[in-house]
Amino acid sequence: MILHVEELSFAYRSKEVITNIDFSINAGEIIALLGRNGAGKSTLLKSINRLLRPQKGRVLIEGSDTRSMTPAQVARKIGWVPQHTEASKLTVFDFVLLGRKPHFTWGPRKEDITTVEEVLSRVGIEDLALRSCDQLSGGEFQQVQIARALAQEPAVILFDEPTSSLDLSNQYHLMKMVRSIASDGRTAAVMALHDINLALRFADRFLLLKDGKLFAAGGREVITEVAIKAVYGIEATIIDVAGSPTIVPKS
Repeated sequence: MILHVEELSFAYRSKEVITNIDFSINAGEIIALLGRNGAGKSTLLKSINRLLRPQKGRVLIEGSDTRSMTPAQVARKIGWVPQHTEASKLTVFDFVLLGRKPHFTWGPRKEDITTVEEVLSRVGIEDLALRSCDQLSGGEFQQVQIARALAQEPAVILFDEPTSSLDLSNQYHLMKMVRSIASDGRTAAVMALHDINLALRFADRFLLLKDGKLFAAGGREVITEVAIKAVYGIEATIIDVAGSPTIVPKS
């Protein structure tokens, strides 16, 4: 077990957004967070990452309670790819180098530079190294954000709607990249996704959130027509397409 979330709850003022969320993930796994807008997916990710401070519960990363860790210590263990990040005028290399900041003492060392070079090669964007981030396409910049998260050398990477602004081709390219990253057996991924069919094709397990609570958790068996109706409020049929279950809303 690389990450364990235990009875996590967070409220804005008096309104609870997530309530008693429990789950664990092992290295090499991808978990998809599914649910309607406002179900609490982003809040859950930010609570895991200590960007928000939960009122209840705890997060253990490789056995360590994040409540007793400094922000830099958390950043060494948990990578973060947010939904919206404004592309800066930094070069891709410098932007990814910022992912090494939790490991800095006084500044970047030779090993930090080497790590960035290796990550750029692993993601396949070494040819973008000297390009300005604000000159990249949406798909290219998402790859750069993933590279920066990888440069942290985290145990877990959290993704908040990483495919929401990408075209079909870039969605699949990004998801295949995440699958490849998890397949090394050292890193796990937790992804908030809107596209259930994309999740079914690439994720190992699923957390269905409804009104801030965990409606169902497990493998493909939890993605049922009954669950889709309860969580999303629509009637749908599940059919097999090339060996993968596919959600087809009923007209």
